[in-house]
Amino acid sequence: MNVTDTLNFARTAASGTPLRTGLLILAMSIGVAAVVMLTALGDGARGYVVEEFSSLGSNLIIVLPGRSETRGFNPGNLVTSTVRDLTVEDAEALLRVPGVVRVAPVIIGTTEINARGKLRETMLVGSSSDFIKVRHLKLAQGRFLSRDALGHGSAEVVLGALISSELFGTENPLGKTVRIGDRRLRVVGVLTEGGRGMGMTTNDLLIMPVATAQAMFNSNTLFRILIETRSRATVESTKAAVLKSITARHDGEEDVTVISQDAVLQTFDKILGVLTLGVAGIAAISLGVAGILVMNVMLVSVTQRTAEIGLLKALGATARAIRAAFLTEAAMLSLVGAVIGVALGESGAAMLRHLYPTFPAYPPSWAILAGVGTALATGLVFGVMPARKAAQLDPVQALSKR
Repeated sequence: MNVTDTLNFARTAASGTPLRTGLLILAMSIGVAAVVMLTALGDGARGYVVEEFSSLGSNLIIVLPGRSETRGFNPGNLVTSTVRDLTVEDAEALLRVPGVVRVAPVIIGTTEINARGKLRETMLVGSSSDFIKVRHLKLAQGRFLSRDALGHGSAEVVLGALISSELFGTENPLGKTVRIGDRRLRVVGVLTEGGRGMGMTTNDLLIMPVATAQAMFNSNTLFRILIETRSRATVESTKAAVLKSITARHDGEEDVTVISQDAVLQTFDKILGVLTLGVAGIAAISLGVAGILVMNVMLVSVTQRTAEIGLLKALGATARAIRAAFLTEAAMLSLVGAVIGVALGESGAAMLRHLYPTFPAYPPSWAILAGVGTALATGLVFGVMPARKAAQLDPVQALSKR
């Protein structure tokens, strides 16, 4: 049997039992689709986190209240306990640290905004005039907060695009007065639509001077301090200088955690990379199940085609040719199932991207190749036993079962 005969034999055998063939292809395609979809989710989550942190810039340092017991960053650092709070005075002192370009103290809370008889609850951020540059935000209208001293709270506010639209419609909000909490503030700017970072959209965000926000919340503590360094190369040295400065201000107590954006990014990148491999491995188990189905179908095929195999051997077909024919059939069915599975997985990922445009659910190329390769290898491995059984049949006994 030449290559053409082997392929024709495998094609005819597969098409002769369409139901079993269809179920086998379906099982294999589901396994490959699961690999493609789950790796798309894992890699998409990784890409989303990378994009969120990248929006903050590559030379960012974050000061968190509370000391981490281990150096570097771990997700638990996002929630810390502290014996001494961060203050505006701490932020002002950091402006004198070598390597620091901008400092943006941050206080966050929820409040109500009232304008023209319309009331809504929203997120409020109190910060400084440098916040817009540190966070890489853009203005659609007006200007950002005035460059006042950090302890001076002017009565002005910058609105997110959605809040501006809901309260003022198409009317220009600049110069209008709004009531936020128990205070009246003048609108000086509106942010562009779609700004985001760290999982928080700026569309429904209010930004006001940090001192004004502290007075409104009756608190003199800060949530975080964001620091922009001169360059990415100076991040590590500036981190050490920042920690030294705050430790000195806190009577020698190292009660803050200083992390860099790169440290956060690398940690989440590793976590989500391992997660992607893990879910891909779990999905690959279904390919093993599909391989067992391949073996069962091929064993049934050998039993049903015993006479045909005997006739082929009687006509001179070697055991090697018989093995090759059955292995080709198994490989063909596995490959067809893999191709369909890739198409299903890509379609599912495309649907996710359509439903959630900000989530980059693109299956990595290695996952597609691994899915197809694993499906093909599984089909061949589990097709060996039926192929060997067919090749070992005695032609006389096989023909007698006709």
